[in-house]
Amino acid sequence: MILTIIILIVTVAMFVAGRLRADIVALGSLVVMLLGGILTPTEALAGFSNPVVVMMVGLFVVGGAILQTGLAKAASHRIMQLARGNDTLLFLLVILVTAFIGAFVSNTGTVALMMPIIVSMAAESHKSASTLLMPLAFASSMGGMLTLIGTPPNLVIDSALRENGHEGLSFFSFLPVGAICLAVGILVMLPLSRIFLKKKTADNEGIRGKTLDQLAEEYQLAGGVTAYKVDARSMIVGKTVAQLNLRADYGINVIEIRKETSRHHGLIRNVTQSLPTQDTTLEADDIIYLQGREEDIKAFALKASLHPEHASGINFYDIGIAEIVVMPESRLVGQRLSDSRFREHYNVNVLGVKRSNDYITDNLPATRLKAGDTLLIQGTWEHIMKIDKEEDDWLLIGQPREMAEKVTLDYKAPLAAVIMLAMVVVMALDVIPIAPVTAVMAAGVLMVVCGCFRSVDAAYKTINWESIILIAAMMPMATALEKTGVSTLVSHTLVASLGTVGSMALLCGIYFTTSLLTMFISNTATAVLMAPIAMSASAELGISPLPVLFAVTLGASMCFASPFSTPPNALVMQAGNYSFKDYVKVGLPLQIIMGIVMTVVLPLLFPF
Repeated sequence: MILTIIILIVTVAMFVAGRLRADIVALGSLVVMLLGGILTPTEALAGFSNPVVVMMVGLFVVGGAILQTGLAKAASHRIMQLARGNDTLLFLLVILVTAFIGAFVSNTGTVALMMPIIVSMAAESHKSASTLLMPLAFASSMGGMLTLIGTPPNLVIDSALRENGHEGLSFFSFLPVGAICLAVGILVMLPLSRIFLKKKTADNEGIRGKTLDQLAEEYQLAGGVTAYKVDARSMIVGKTVAQLNLRADYGINVIEIRKETSRHHGLIRNVTQSLPTQDTTLEADDIIYLQGREEDIKAFALKASLHPEHASGINFYDIGIAEIVVMPESRLVGQRLSDSRFREHYNVNVLGVKRSNDYITDNLPATRLKAGDTLLIQGTWEHIMKIDKEEDDWLLIGQPREMAEKVTLDYKAPLAAVIMLAMVVVMALDVIPIAPVTAVMAAGVLMVVCGCFRSVDAAYKTINWESIILIAAMMPMATALEKTGVSTLVSHTLVASLGTVGSMALLCGIYFTTSLLTMFISNTATAVLMAPIAMSASAELGISPLPVLFAVTLGASMCFASPFSTPPNALVMQAGNYSFKDYVKVGLPLQIIMGIVMTVVLPLLFPF
């Protein structure tokens, strides 16, 4: 018992110090318990196969797909427009939208989605985003209390109930609790954020480098590129790009060929982009993107019987754009662009040239390159990445791999929505004989197989492995505490000191003990530690474990007084230019008021 207590104290102290990553600390404590003979290898590794951990992996993938397809961003942005300049309405919309998304997506993913929207909205309206960013982080945690999958501590107490022979919680068992949390949060945060956060100035620098949309706008691609759909009766069907001889006859280029197929009323839609070569054969229903002067493009389109494709904008699914700078000693200096043979040698197009403050997009083949020119190139992401590795004549600006991973596959949004909705329905309805972890795993696999990610690697990158390892490594700590009698000792102490006063005192003690621990270690780790103690204490006192376990998940999730207690709190700290004191000013009153309200409400919702 003494060794277990020492390991626990040292682990908590190292979590608080923050000098080592939390997952390394958790793994270290696990190894020490193995070496000390406290746990067997089977007991130590049980956390890595725990359904809660597996479910969290799947939820990271599902949440990543919702972000990758732009589904959450599109829905949020439309709702934001309803505010129409009203600060109070905007505040309410931000809180409600964030809470709704947070009920189904991890709170970290929710904040990562909403934060850039809030910052850009603030920049456009010339207002500070700081009054919304901290409430945004808090609302994501409150939203997690609306459903079973909203936050990991919810899954922890559900697992604790099932392991001890009790009936598990349903998908919406948390809804009344979450709704009350949200109401209290709004009433408290609205005045506090305006009093203490109004004068803050957010850091709006954002991500270094230009986005793809910014590049397209800077070089005015939308104005110089027009999309047309090839009719089955068109004269160009069956011809190669070389046979069309567009550059010589019309002074225009085919810079992209897009094929779109859809089934089931557009729900399952696939888009393939390709960079045409001289041997590429045009087919019926191809969408071709032509670059050149407007009158020349219209003349060719009229002759070839092409139909304008107004709905298709500049997208970067398979094909991307990037900038390269011509170096002073480059062989390209003095060459005409037509002689550089970028397409033939590197499978990329040059869409524009930036020289000082001038942008050259007309008569590009005849343009002679100079040192320092910036060329906007277009090609598949793989070819853009290769052009960076193979040449010393230019410098590629930006990171193509990172840019490609940020491309939103918006045409997959309807499919992602159906998959997520099906997962939620299966988890919400107990009559469907499918375990929640099975539903989440199936949804995650479908998101990958159906193309809601650019690649399998992109899906893996959405998983926060540090959190997964932390939780899996900390779960055996609960086993160690029970095995060595520490949990029993703590529960006896709580019952002896608070149980004699009454069940309400025990509930209050559990709540605020959990809340205090969460200020120093992760909320999930705290829930893992406190859940078995709450179960033992409630059994010893002879009361229902439900209100006590809900006190654990609430105490672990409703922790706002520290920027390090939850990932969302830490995520908004720099962007909102917050100090530790700001969290104390706004978060501590909210945390105390939330604790008082919930200790009164929980016994009413879940009687002892």
